[in-house]
Amino acid sequence: MKLKVAVVQESPVFFDKSKTLDKIETLVASYSKQGCELIVFPESFVPGYPRGFSFGATIGSRTDEGRKLYSEFAENSIDLESEDLQGLEKLAKTHHTYLVIGVTEKQNVNGTLYCSMLYISPTKGLLGVHRKIKPTGTERLIWGEAAGESLVAFETKIGKLGGLICWENYMPLARMSMYQKGVEIYIAPTADSRNEWTTTMKHIALEGRCFVLGCNQYYTKSMYPKKYRHLVQNEPEDMCLGGSIIVSPLGEVIQGPLFGEAGALVAELDFEQVQKSKLDFDVIGHYARNDIFELKVNGQPAIVKE
Repeated sequence: MKLKVAVVQESPVFFDKSKTLDKIETLVASYSKQGCELIVFPESFVPGYPRGFSFGATIGSRTDEGRKLYSEFAENSIDLESEDLQGLEKLAKTHHTYLVIGVTEKQNVNGTLYCSMLYISPTKGLLGVHRKIKPTGTERLIWGEAAGESLVAFETKIGKLGGLICWENYMPLARMSMYQKGVEIYIAPTADSRNEWTTTMKHIALEGRCFVLGCNQYYTKSMYPKKYRHLVQNEPEDMCLGGSIIVSPLGEVIQGPLFGEAGALVAELDFEQVQKSKLDFDVIGHYARNDIFELKVNGQPAIVKE
């Protein structure tokens, strides 16, 4: 099987859910016309990754301005029990394409925000959600931590999909939880635009013997609405250079990394490469040494079949 994919490196309409969803619709329409059956968007694309924001928090105190900013962030985050999801499901169905979208998700029951990755099928709608199990550094101020039930994977008509968000990909056991589901397309939305991230993506492809789609935003300080620019006045103009990349199961770069501009990486994935790559290494097969090692993941669900 061969599959055409698009990894979108764009900027959101920051802290404006409605306009960002409109932008997603335009981008999906464009890349689906090119024959892409899987389109991937970056971490917290809706309503934007709040790079450089402190939310008025220091150890022992929070400011009213920071609380107001957090409230605006929450107000523009995705509610899966609302028309937000219905619109994305309709978009996937209309354009006959699978969508994987990084969002900040709000849960009205407990008021917590999560850094989430939505998997949406053109025929089944929302297949499931991966919520970040470990936000990094001060991300922990704004995003909650999910548990094992969030380590989801999906067996779909376009292959077995799974993945992790940003620095979760540095957690060896979290990666292994994806490999043991037989993931063929490993999706890694991120906010990390360092050159070192390219190495991480190549390592995961080699380790998991899977295609890796690394997806980041391209964002400059000037893209922030004027009302927020004073919060990042000490940041460089080029706040996130991107670095999106597509890697083969043998660790070879197929497209990218894309730095310093908005755009998308479009590539055709040949699934025969997955099987070929396992001749000499298979992390959950002949290289696993199950007589020595055993991984137990509390609460991880079985792979979801579409």
